[in-house]
Amino acid sequence: MSPVLAGVLQLLALVAALGLSYRPLGDHMARVYSSEKHLRPEKWVYRAIGANPSAEMRWPAYLRGVLAFSAVGVLFLYGLQRAQGALPGSLGFVSIDPDQAFNTAASFVANTNWQSYYGEQAMGHVVQTGGLAVQNFVSASVGMAVAVALVRGFARSRTGELGNFWADLVRGVVRILLPISVVGALVLVACGAIQNFSGIHEVGQFTGGPQQWNGGAVASQEVIKELGTNGGGYFNANSAHPFENPNGLSNLFEVYLILLIPFALTRTFGRMVGSLRQGYAILGTMAVIWIGFTALMMWTECAGRGTAFELAGGAMEGKETRFGIAGSSLFAVATTLTSTGAVNSFHSSYTGFGGGITMLGMQLGEIAPGGVGSGLYGMLVMAVIAVFLAGLMVGRTPEYLGKKIGTREITCAACYLLVTPALVLGFTAASLALDTPAHSMTNSGAHGFSEILYAYTSGANNNGSAFAGLNADTQWFNSTIGVAMLLGRFLPMVFVLALAGSLAAQQPVPETAGTLRTEKPLFAGLLVGTIAIVTGLTYFPALALGPLAEGLAA
Repeated sequence: MSPVLAGVLQLLALVAALGLSYRPLGDHMARVYSSEKHLRPEKWVYRAIGANPSAEMRWPAYLRGVLAFSAVGVLFLYGLQRAQGALPGSLGFVSIDPDQAFNTAASFVANTNWQSYYGEQAMGHVVQTGGLAVQNFVSASVGMAVAVALVRGFARSRTGELGNFWADLVRGVVRILLPISVVGALVLVACGAIQNFSGIHEVGQFTGGPQQWNGGAVASQEVIKELGTNGGGYFNANSAHPFENPNGLSNLFEVYLILLIPFALTRTFGRMVGSLRQGYAILGTMAVIWIGFTALMMWTECAGRGTAFELAGGAMEGKETRFGIAGSSLFAVATTLTSTGAVNSFHSSYTGFGGGITMLGMQLGEIAPGGVGSGLYGMLVMAVIAVFLAGLMVGRTPEYLGKKIGTREITCAACYLLVTPALVLGFTAASLALDTPAHSMTNSGAHGFSEILYAYTSGANNNGSAFAGLNADTQWFNSTIGVAMLLGRFLPMVFVLALAGSLAAQQPVPETAGTLRTEKPLFAGLLVGTIAIVTGLTYFPALALGPLAEGLAA
């Protein structure tokens, strides 16, 4: 079977699976976030943390809940890593150095899961399961809560109340992430992923002597890593490791998990604002970008030049033979168009244009379909920008879902868009201007530049993948990427929640003959164009120095 045919069949199977899940999961999430009832386990949590789940919050209070919870998460995970050497189940590993402990704590709390360490050689069972896996659940639920708060901003009127953060957080974990994760972990175990708490042991004789591996609760961490668009691997090889991703079936299932909630949230959005067609318009925009990127990646990786490419059937360097070009390309696009960052291949070994596609996917803002929660609110912010531009072109006051887009709303949206590029381009420029960071580059020229640009693009966009030719385990990169991850995660949330509060306080504007129909394909096309233009103007000069220059020189 040719790589192209294999890719098409896998893509069709994936679309069919996502289509079957879209309606029931989207409707279920809408019921979860609209329900006034609290389950008994949820009440136990509320009692333990002293929260009143029925108290409505305005956006400043909602934001304080997000920031306070996340700050406690950073401190807890940092302390757990620093104390690892004294903890049971540490497998003999020592405590993590301060700069790396900060980087890892910031990474997992920010839903980035950037890893500048070898998981199987640094983290014991307690840190992996009690620290990192727990953050995989709660950081994903925080993103979903913020997205739902913005949706409520569109759905509600003449009130600044956006719901209760603690209720949204707990419900996201208990009613959505945990049930799916239990089923998903069983599927991965059936496919061959490991699930145990064994110590370090020899697994066989290899060239140079026996090889040692430690076990772990891999399947359970793998499923929430993908489902919550987290991305941090139990092992350094991430989803290219056979203990995490054993075969082609598990590979396709993991891609399905990555895309499941971000796509389904568009139906949740449509259900909560009272217009499923509005959700379909956002879904269509996401799907067009995702399918376009997937097709372009497969074409780029299969159309390599030269004898070696032709004999291998394409660009196989850095790719697992278990998955081939099709499975690797599908995974790479899914993981970089979302905030997942998991990898089943070596992105640094992709063709120049292929590496550029993975980078561009993150630079779009990871909105097609994006991270769990962050993809939806990122796309809705872009929709506000698109409506504003359309209003300027026709000379009318821009409106979206019955809410006027005025000075306050467009200021929040513009600030949201500017945060991440400022972090990415600013830290990249600083790293190239200084002497010490440049010593971490394995390659020179365009590819070396791409290594650093990719690292900060991944960190600030809360993706977590890397070109991997860059030695990021230094004080400079651990510190600056850690700062980029925290600011790239929580500063945009400030503007999203401020936007939500402003929208919720408005009185709905009645629809007229001149109202822009945002549920139509025409608006979806305008939204795609707006995304392309904004991203192109922001990142094209940097891309021209890196992956574009490398691709044209090939």
